[in-house]
Amino acid sequence: MESGTIEQTLPGLEGDRSRPEVTTGHAIPLTPQKRLMMFAGRSHGDLAEKIAERLGVQLGEIELETFANGETYCRYCESIRGADVFLLQTGCDPVDRNVMELAFMIQAARLASAKRITAVMPLFPYARQDRKAKPREPISARLVADMIQLAGADRVLTMDLHAGQIQGFFTIPVDHMTALPLFARHFRDIGLTGEGVVSVSPDAGRARLAVRFAEMIDADFAIIHKTRPAHEQVSVTEITGRVRDKIAIVGDDVIMTGGTLLANVAALKQQGAKEVWVFATHGLFSGGALHRFADSDINGMLVTDTVPIDPRMQPSNLTVLTVSGLLAETIMNVFADDSVSAIFGGENQLF
Repeated sequence: MESGTIEQTLPGLEGDRSRPEVTTGHAIPLTPQKRLMMFAGRSHGDLAEKIAERLGVQLGEIELETFANGETYCRYCESIRGADVFLLQTGCDPVDRNVMELAFMIQAARLASAKRITAVMPLFPYARQDRKAKPREPISARLVADMIQLAGADRVLTMDLHAGQIQGFFTIPVDHMTALPLFARHFRDIGLTGEGVVSVSPDAGRARLAVRFAEMIDADFAIIHKTRPAHEQVSVTEITGRVRDKIAIVGDDVIMTGGTLLANVAALKQQGAKEVWVFATHGLFSGGALHRFADSDINGMLVTDTVPIDPRMQPSNLTVLTVSGLLAETIMNVFADDSVSAIFGGENQLF
């Protein structure tokens, strides 16, 4: 008597049904294909809309609110299971609320089974607090990095960090972008290029970036040496390089109260600079800085829209360039597992 397994057909399922062919390869093809979904926090809705429009997608629906006791609530209003999720939140005011909101969005996406979570942070919060400058200080940028990773982010995408070592605070990939090509293109378009122009570094830490920018616009190079007696105070000691009878272009990563910037402009004017132009990736303009710049000797200012700027407060000498195209292209390359540095010709780590 032979033993074996007898296969019987359940009643009602006697019909011939085709079965998918079983393969014995190293992988099973993924069906359906990868999905890109983008959500935005409450920090910069306008930029999120521009990026989504360039990507050809609609922003995902997410519920964000602040309770009466100040706590933040977050909930995704659609399924994100298995999706490649990009969360846009920039480090503008209110900074602490935006940081916590991003952490909640990341953890909610992780608990909702998103396949990969990328935190898109055009302005990385607390970036200037990247080391212990005095005893008994925190390294706040490191703590923010730890929070983002602990919440469950798989990747961080940011732009023009204050210092390169912030990338080392993470154990997950950090894709760094720079707005330098946008500024160089704008200055070339308005004719500020050549021997009559000098690229000025506001301090020693930005010298490499200023040299690269000088190469982009075929200009000379100079550097400002200064001391900082307090957080928002600066004293210019000397300027290395020829600026007399030239158009000086000063580039920085962020403009806050404007005290440092106005001191640089005054020093360049004293050294005989014919005109002074200024650009910075992040225009925070805190403490009424926009009013001070409107009455200053600055011939022109350029910033990007990594943080929202109220057009009603925008002075006539301020131009805002959008980074939505750059961010959209970078997001698409991350989604497609293509190179990010290739977008910038391999020069996106200018520290």
